[in-house]
Amino acid sequence: MKTQYYTATSFDGYIADQDNSLDWLFEVEDRGESPFGEFFSGVGAFAMGATTYEWVLAHERALERPSAWLEPYGDIPAWIFTHRELPKVPGANLHFVRGDVAPVHAAMTRAAAGRNVWLTGGGDLVGQFDDAGLLDEVILGVAPVALGAGAPVLPRRIPSSRLTLTSARPLGPFAYLTYDVRSPA
Repeated sequence: MKTQYYTATSFDGYIADQDNSLDWLFEVEDRGESPFGEFFSGVGAFAMGATTYEWVLAHERALERPSAWLEPYGDIPAWIFTHRELPKVPGANLHFVRGDVAPVHAAMTRAAAGRNVWLTGGGDLVGQFDDAGLLDEVILGVAPVALGAGAPVLPRRIPSSRLTLTSARPLGPFAYLTYDVRSPA
């Protein structure tokens, strides 16, 4: 079981634009070659921040069409980190939480039952998992686009001594990079 940060990024290192939008990503023609389905088949639980969740609600209209959440994620439990009240997608297995990531990670690990835990973002949330020594792997789908500004992949410094490149491969217009992450000392 691994705790993995799998995300798409612009080649200049942003996961969302200045408006916290992912629309730029859907402008990249992936020709149906995304490895996400294979990745997600190994996921037993996942987490995201409030901004990511709100973007999914707005972009996919998941409150009006719960199938927009349920079709890709099924009954996989999701933890949404937030400091405010957010609406729940009907029928989705959601847990709204705040505070320290360590006890939430323990609950996610139990729920994942030997499968992987996926951290979808944002970068600051993933940084909190790394700060706690709970991040095992980073998988970046690098898109052929520059945003110039926005939400960074990780707004933390992780020295190269903690990262080991385990895979680099082109797939369609994307370059997929996978790094093992050693816990901070």
